[in-house]
Amino acid sequence: MEALKSRFFNSHPDEPIVLHRKEMINKKHPFKALIDPKIEEQFNDEFLQLLEKWKFKTITVLMDKQEHQNRYSTWRYDPYHYCMTLIFERYHLRLKEIGQTGDMMFESRGGKEDLRLKESYRNIFENGTDWIQANEIDDTITSKELKIKAKSANISGLQIADLLAYPLYRYALKFYKLKDDGRETFNEKILQIIRPKIYNNGRRLDGYGLKLLP
Repeated sequence: MEALKSRFFNSHPDEPIVLHRKEMINKKHPFKALIDPKIEEQFNDEFLQLLEKWKFKTITVLMDKQEHQNRYSTWRYDPYHYCMTLIFERYHLRLKEIGQTGDMMFESRGGKEDLRLKESYRNIFENGTDWIQANEIDDTITSKELKIKAKSANISGLQIADLLAYPLYRYALKFYKLKDDGRETFNEKILQIIRPKIYNNGRRLDGYGLKLLP
């Protein structure tokens, strides 16, 4: 990723450029090189090649917060924390399947929000979830403290998540037959590459790599 940024946007290790989908689409500084259609096409081609090369799995949780609030006037979870819990469960399950360990990192939302999210994460370690016993968690997740980094941090995983979030959102809407505008955009090219990288259990996406919350 660093070589890609250096080649197209003159990113330097001392002042690295951080990939943000919104700024890249609008071709704002430092992504003005993408104004040139030939350069944009070349960048897109190389980015797709890297996506295919990189080894990873994606997990997407989709929630209509307004519908959720209308349905549950009293609920034990903040919607954001609820989504984190479901991602945690699926990440734990995936690590257990492949016999590996890992930890979790979220993008910062601000001081108080970050502290509350860390508290919810700690609570999972202490009490487990509806589907995971607390004594099982140490077998897969290495840190009892949630890592949170700012959007401006040069974290490859967070940048990949930022670039894939919208294409996966569109795919989830289509998968659950909620919306399909029929447009063919660069998002569809991304999805062709990452569709096999969506986490599944026995070829089942629903409830594993994709989860729709009521």
